[in-house]
Amino acid sequence: MALLEILQYPDKRLRTVAEAVDVIDDATRQLVDDMFETMYAAPGIGLAATQVNVHRRIIVMDLSAEKNQPLCLINPEIIKAEGVEQTEEGCLSVPDIFETVERAERIVVKALDAQGKEFTLEADGLLAVCIQHEIDHLDGNVFVDYLSPLKQMRVKKKLQKARRQAAIL
Repeated sequence: MALLEILQYPDKRLRTVAEAVDVIDDATRQLVDDMFETMYAAPGIGLAATQVNVHRRIIVMDLSAEKNQPLCLINPEIIKAEGVEQTEEGCLSVPDIFETVERAERIVVKALDAQGKEFTLEADGLLAVCIQHEIDHLDGNVFVDYLSPLKQMRVKKKLQKARRQAAIL
C-alpha cells in the first residue's frame, strides 16, 4: 500500500469531474486500499479519488472511532434525498477549516463495492453528510463552494497564510 498526496484547495485539479469506473480490477482495488491508508493516516473519515488526483468515481470512508468499518463506494449515485440539515464540515483538501453547510438530511445511495457488487445504502446523520460531501468531490465541487463569497475569500486567505508559515518552518 502507499500513501497518496492529497490535493489542497484551491488546486484546480479538485475541479475535475471524475469518470465512472468501468472495470473493477486489481488496480482499482489497490487504489481503494491506498485511499484507505491515506485517509486513515491524514487522519480523516472520508476521501474521494479526486482528492488524490485520480479522476474516477471512487469514495472511501470510515466513521467508526476504532477505524474498523471501512466503506467503499464505486460509482455512487444518490437516488433519493429528503429533508434538510446544517452540519459543520471539514475536509482533508481544506485543512483546519470548518464551516456550516446545508445538505439533505437523509439519502439513499446506490453504488458498487470493491468486488463490483451493487448495493443500496440508506444513510442519515454524519454518514449522509459524508457521502454527499465526497460525491461533491467527484463532481468537481468542494464544500467551500457552499459558502458566501466573503467566506470563500477568507478561507483562501487563511490557507495561503498557513502555507506561507509552513514554508518558513
